[in-house]
Amino acid sequence: MSRQLGYKYSSTAVSTGEAQFYVKVPADSTGAPASDYYPTLRVGSQFTSVAGTLFTLTEDLYFGAKGNQILIGGVDASTNIPTFFVVKATGVVMSGRTLRETHTVGAFQKFLKIPLANPGVTQVLSVTDTEGHEYYEVSHLAQEVIYKSIRNNNADQNSTPSILKAVPATRRFVVETTRDSAFLQFGYGSDSELTNQSVVDPSQITLKVYGRDYTSSEEFDPTNLTSTDKFGVAPANTTLTITYRVNDPDDANISSNTLTGVTSPILEFDNRGALDGNLRTTVLASLEVNNEEPILGDVELPSPEEIKQRVFSYYATQQRAVTVEDYQAITYAMPPSYGSIKRCSVQRDFNAFKRNLNMYLVSEDSSGLLTATNSTLKQNLKTWLSRYKMINDTIDLLDARVVNFGIQFILVADYSENKFNVLSAATARLRNYFVNLQFDIGESLYISEVYKEIQRVPGVIDVIDVKIIPQVGGAYSDANFDFAAKLSPDGRYITAEKDSIFELKYPNIDIQGSIT
Repeated sequence: MSRQLGYKYSSTAVSTGEAQFYVKVPADSTGAPASDYYPTLRVGSQFTSVAGTLFTLTEDLYFGAKGNQILIGGVDASTNIPTFFVVKATGVVMSGRTLRETHTVGAFQKFLKIPLANPGVTQVLSVTDTEGHEYYEVSHLAQEVIYKSIRNNNADQNSTPSILKAVPATRRFVVETTRDSAFLQFGYGSDSELTNQSVVDPSQITLKVYGRDYTSSEEFDPTNLTSTDKFGVAPANTTLTITYRVNDPDDANISSNTLTGVTSPILEFDNRGALDGNLRTTVLASLEVNNEEPILGDVELPSPEEIKQRVFSYYATQQRAVTVEDYQAITYAMPPSYGSIKRCSVQRDFNAFKRNLNMYLVSEDSSGLLTATNSTLKQNLKTWLSRYKMINDTIDLLDARVVNFGIQFILVADYSENKFNVLSAATARLRNYFVNLQFDIGESLYISEVYKEIQRVPGVIDVIDVKIIPQVGGAYSDANFDFAAKLSPDGRYITAEKDSIFELKYPNIDIQGSIT
């Protein structure tokens, strides 16, 4: 159903975040860092966490860039002049390992499907054939233009590392996934049947050329400049080389200071031949990595009912965001390669001058507990939303407040039952209930549901009292939330504020009961 309505759902979560990289750079004759020995860490370098999760660098990282932290790493004891420096740079990494496979394609076939060996694909990096043609991934086969990032080699490359270019995607494909398979879907056309050029001469569409006996309309669809037949060109009589990224572990999130293994680094120097071989080897061998903040994505998969609601909401957006519901649906539809948001809530700020939107976000850590969304994930979401939002909408990405709480209850047990067994069963039922309960941002906490769950336990005659206990500080969040002021007049529920989300963080210790 999600495929039919245009919603791209992936059961494989991807975590993304910032990592810190360190290298030792020798000093020159004046005691300053030798700039020729600043290396560049290339895209595709791989690193490993303590738990064995593989991460890949997603952008080139130049250690000589402005803003990198440089510390003295060693000093000559006799002259007190630095001998080498430690350079710290920050880059974005993404969970997953890279696979490459080849497929031989025979005679032309309409809507050709190429299955992938690993169904856990999170991103297709490249598809090329033996003739050197490149195939581009698109959201749907009718899409004829893609936007490609090209490395910026100009003087402003430090502030703008990439240039965005519109590229006609004559050869294109979409990625389709099922529960246990993934495949590439190509189009209907072939090289031999093309009736139009891949890039049309604009003068053949709108310009008034001398000698023509007619003049076409001066208003035209820009996609006519890249017009091709039959949903793109499918490969035929060639061999495809497919490179894609997969995630092996079910949980791709890691906590801070656990990304420490350097697996396959790609370090390059600008003028390698002019450098001393021993110093160059020392610099290469000194590379270290660490993550000062948790690297997060989304741990727990949504339920079938939640997927269904997301599908309906995304279909209603029609590839644009107008209402707050549209913004939420498009946020959840962000590709997993950019990271995943656990929960989001959009509220219109009527007090602001431009009536801007406040989007509250929350993510999960490696243990499945709620935590603040990191800056990289927010930047990815900002880029993603810019493709759909209205031009006059302004959006602030804010962290939702996580409100931790505990439960204390008193029950009356049947005299014929072992009261300790009844208490244990009631506590276990509540733990199971809150483990499976996923609060949304702004969703109220219903105390009446706690009464109902306890009363369903065999041997429980009555529930005398249920109290919600605030849990603040230490291992809990520091959110200041007034539970008493938010209690409903009838005592049945606690109203959540629009920027807060409830969480029973440690069910084993936050739920306590007694028997009278």
